[in-house]
Amino acid sequence: MTHEPAETTVVTFGTFDVFHHGHLKLLQRAADLGNRLIVGVSSDALNISKKGRPPVYSEDERIEIISGLRCVSGVFLEESLAFKRRYLLQHRADVLVMGDDWSGRFDDMGDICRVLYLPRTPDVSTTSTLERIRADAPRRVALLV
Repeated sequence: MTHEPAETTVVTFGTFDVFHHGHLKLLQRAADLGNRLIVGVSSDALNISKKGRPPVYSEDERIEIISGLRCVSGVFLEESLAFKRRYLLQHRADVLVMGDDWSGRFDDMGDICRVLYLPRTPDVSTTSTLERIRADAPRRVALLV
């Protein structure tokens, strides 16, 4: 009698606006922890409530970007931080992965799945990427003229 290996579902969440290599590395590391990676992409409204600004790319565009990644098995829209438990149960999460900037924030989910906080990629964030674009814009415009 042969036994199929158990499937391990990993769930993570994020805005994933202005997608950069830090996002990709986090998703790849999360995917390596199981057989399926399911990603909750923050809605535009949730992003505004969390960060005080709308995302650069719409929720539909961000979902399309994340859905196109090889390491991602499925994507859903995250509409509220208060629904984390519901999302984890709905997607039968074995592991919740978050960036370490959320460290300790979701430890209470440990009763339904393993909770891991992965280190962020050093010196990379959407905010720093946007700042770099803004700072570099005058030089790029000068090159075009």
